[in-house]
Amino acid sequence: MTTGTTPASTAANGRTTAPLRAPVLIPPRARRRPGLMVAGIVLALVGALGAAWLVASASDRTAVVVLARDVPFGATLTEQDLTVADVALDPTIESVAADQLEGLVGQVAGATLVTGSVLAPAQVQPVGPPLAGEVLVPLPLEPARMPAGGLTAGDRVLVVDTPAAQAEPPRDTPVTIEASVARVGAPDLNGVVVVDFVAAAEDGPALAARAATGRFALVVLPAGEER
Repeated sequence: MTTGTTPASTAANGRTTAPLRAPVLIPPRARRRPGLMVAGIVLALVGALGAAWLVASASDRTAVVVLARDVPFGATLTEQDLTVADVALDPTIESVAADQLEGLVGQVAGATLVTGSVLAPAQVQPVGPPLAGEVLVPLPLEPARMPAGGLTAGDRVLVVDTPAAQAEPPRDTPVTIEASVARVGAPDLNGVVVVDFVAAAEDGPALAARAATGRFALVVLPAGEER
């Protein structure tokens, strides 16, 4: 009869040897790495601190007035122009508290206001242009005098004297008058646009004379540049 066991072998000296067995493998012990453990603890602490900071930042918000839509320079503010939002502001940024919104209605935009921006106190004024010491002079602008990109309220320009038609260009530096755009009218059938310019009171008569003669050209100044 055949059995399932491996028969013992007989050596040459007549002794019986034990059957062969597969060696037993001992798995190596996993070595601990203290550096990785410390790094994991540090990352966990950083994550916890970051989450706490985000929660604190989200709760540290202030209700302020923001623009609900674009408002051009010189326009009177209405209820539809303004809204309230809770925002996290840097302490250096000036803002108008939400409870002062009603008092802003009826005031005038002292700059071009952009949708979604936080309203600053310096951007509004009680009355529109012209202010004290200023005058408002309308200038008709033919298409050839209008910049290709157009003009918008708040743009600053130099109104430059030009010679008579067909005359030689002046050799001396032409007289210039600095002004800013208050309002831009709609073009008429001939494309002429009347633009209200605000200038210093002493420049008003000279600017009106140029509006009457049409002997002027515009130079648009960079925003915020002081001449």
